[in-house]
Parts: sequence; structure tokens; C-alpha cells
Amino acid sequence: MPHTLRSLAEAISARVIGDDQVEVFGVASIPSALPGDLVFVESEKHLPQALGSNGSAIIAGQFAADTTTSKPLLIAANPRLAFATAASLLHAKPVRSGGIDSTAVVHPTSKIAPSARIDAYAVIESDVVIGERTWIAAGCSIGPSVVIGDDCEIYPRVVIYPGTTLGRRVIVHAGAVLGSDGFGYVRDEKHGRYVKFPQIGQLVIGDYVEIGANTTIDRGALDKTVIGAGTKLDNLVHIGHNCALGANVIMAAQVGLSGSVSIGDNCLFGGQVGIGDHAEIEAGAILGGQAGILPHKKFRGKGEVYWGTPAKPLREYLKESATLTRLAKRKR
Repeated sequence: MPHTLRSLAEAISARVIGDDQVEVFGVASIPSALPGDLVFVESEKHLPQALGSNGSAIIAGQFAADTTTSKPLLIAANPRLAFATAASLLHAKPVRSGGIDSTAVVHPTSKIAPSARIDAYAVIESDVVIGERTWIAAGCSIGPSVVIGDDCEIYPRVVIYPGTTLGRRVIVHAGAVLGSDGFGYVRDEKHGRYVKFPQIGQLVIGDYVEIGANTTIDRGALDKTVIGAGTKLDNLVHIGHNCALGANVIMAAQVGLSGSVSIGDNCLFGGQVGIGDHAEIEAGAILGGQAGILPHKKFRGKGEVYWGTPAKPLREYLKESATLTRLAKRKR
């Protein structure tokens, strides 16, 4: 959907330098930009490349305000954030009309909002509640007593187990499994086998959560697994039973949490981080890629950065790594 730079600037809290009636139709990277596209730069060193691009306008920081150019500029405090906001306006998703496909199977006790959309071959079991404007894509399976809030997007072949609750504006990408049994067993020494521990708790997912493709989140064993509002999980993440994630947690691909892990608000996790059971990560902690947290450990937050296995504060990790490198050189 096209926007003039003037209307776009108002929406993204930016200031226009140049012709504010120029229309833009989409966003692009600097190398691939075409006339009608909007590009962005975060640093002055990349500004010449953006000015030489085919894009029609540039979002930049205050560093570009005194630049002499015929290309319009949108000056924003945070160019990347402004660009992301502009992209959501220029590439708005089409509005889906409500309705239930003739091939979908919907139990008569379920309550589907009139504006919700249920696509082909989806299965909605008993006592499900689906909110306004929510989309259930083809081939999804929604178990008994699941509650899904307004404006959610559930992509194809998602499976949601019984008793799971999703808040508003939750996005769940293809192949994710929500509310499956946790990995809990008790050893029966007399008979030499494992007996399944009850997995009868719930999964509660807050508002504005996004869950990546093929990610799995277990229900609680006896209590709840909780995913806080605004949390974003990448593809192939696994969250074990009874975990509690705070608000606005970010996890990159292949992060794995054992059972009963507690994660505070605003934590950041690189790819392939592994966390042992009953560990506690305080709010604001940052864990680098492939960091390993031992069970029952507690890690401070407030911007502390951890790396390695077992994870250590970054400065300590780098010091130990440098020492090992020196020792190896001496040996050679």
C-alpha cells in the first residue's frame, strides 16, 4: 500500500528532509532497491551507498541531516526501528474474511468468532474458543478446551494440545507443537523400567508472542508452563515442562530448556543455548550462542553477558580462552 513520505513520517515519528509528497510502495535492501522503495542506514559510512541506490527515499539517523542530496531523507532517532515500522505499513497483510472452510471439522460445542477464519482440513475439537479475526490455517489440529485470543495467526499444520491458552495477537508458525507432554519419568527399579510422571498441567502463552516453525513447548507436569507477553521464539526452539519465561524474551534457533527453568524479562539467548533443569536466569541477562547452563544454577541479569559451557561472565570466558591459547602455543 503506497504512502507519501509525509504520512509515513508521521506514522514512524520521523522528520522529512526534501519532497514529502514522494510516494513509496515498499522497502528493500540498498543493493536490491528499485524506484518506489524505501531503504535505511544506521551509520554514516553506509550513507553514500544508500544515496547512490535506486531507492526513492532513505531512513537515516541525525548524522544525515546536513547531507546535500536530491533524494528525500527521513531522519529518525532509531533508523532500524523506524524502517521496521514503515515496512509493517507498506507491506500490510491482506485482511482475511471470516468463515469456516467446508472441509474443516469443527465440534459443535466450540465457539468460533464470526470474523475468525478456519481454513481447509483444520480440526477444531470440543469446547475450543477462537477470538475475533483469528486465522487458523490449513491442516491445523486444535485440541479440546483450547482458548485462542483475538487477532492470532496460526500457520499450517500447527498442533495445539488440550487446555492450552493463547493471548491476543499471537503468531505461531508452521509445524509448531504447543502443549505436548513434558519429558518426565520415574525409574521403577523393581521392574527395571520407566513409568511416566503425570503431564496434566497447562500451557499459557501471553499477548504478542511469536513462535517459530517447528518449535515445541511442553505443558506443565502438574502446574503451568508460561510464556510471557512479547516473547519471540525462533525456529526449532524447545521449552520443557514447568518453565516460566518472562516478558520480551528473545531466543534464537535451537535453544533448549530443560524442565522448571525460570527466565526473567528481557533476556536474550543466542542460538543453541542449552539450560539444565531448575536453572534461574534473572531479568536482562544475555547468553551467547552455544552457552551451556548447568542445572540448579542462578545467573544474574541486568545486562550481564555469559558465554561458553559451563557458561561464565564474558570477561572471565575471554580471559580463560586467551590463557588456553597461550598454553597451547607454548606446548607447540
